[in-house]
Amino acid sequence: MSEPADRLLETIRGAFMTTPYPGDAYLQGSFDGCEPEEEIGHFRGKADWTVLEPTFLDARYCALSFFSEGGFRFYLPAYLVADVGQPLQTADPAFHLTHGFSDQAHEAQRDGPTVLHRWGATRLLNPRRYGAMTWEDYARYRLSVFPREEAAAIVAYLRWRQAPERVFGEEESATIEAALTGFWLERARSAPTVADLARQLTEAAG
Repeated sequence: MSEPADRLLETIRGAFMTTPYPGDAYLQGSFDGCEPEEEIGHFRGKADWTVLEPTFLDARYCALSFFSEGGFRFYLPAYLVADVGQPLQTADPAFHLTHGFSDQAHEAQRDGPTVLHRWGATRLLNPRRYGAMTWEDYARYRLSVFPREEAAAIVAYLRWRQAPERVFGEEESATIEAALTGFWLERARSAPTVADLARQLTEAAG
């Protein structure tokens, strides 16, 4: 069962209250072409995600694909809060939290025979560039940036998004469930805590 919207907003804000800003130089994760810089450049200097307007976030929905792991972790709660509050019209944070944990396929026909297109968890990301890495391998790597408390807030958000009145059909609900059972529930149970992260930083500095 999902939380009421007002309680969910409190959960998200509380979980990400102390998430550190990575710094302007460390927001961008992709450097392929000019689009990543064009998207991420709008976020430089914005070290307080709580003041970002939903219209600003909707206009920069592609940024979710181009953030570094630290940038994605820092700005994700802005998208989550905006989606719960409005919801968002273009940006889809749920997609970026669930993509890669289930296999999917659809048939397409153009001028020739019908072709079955497959994508998802067990498909290779790009063998030429990433070797044997699958989409699930990549999703686990990218989303492992979230400590336990933040993962728990993400679980609450995904449960909220999974409600029948918000989900786009059974397929999206199944995609969310696959991500929850395959990654997020365990992440919220056993990932390093915020205190664990702080402790290791202190030890490294000492």
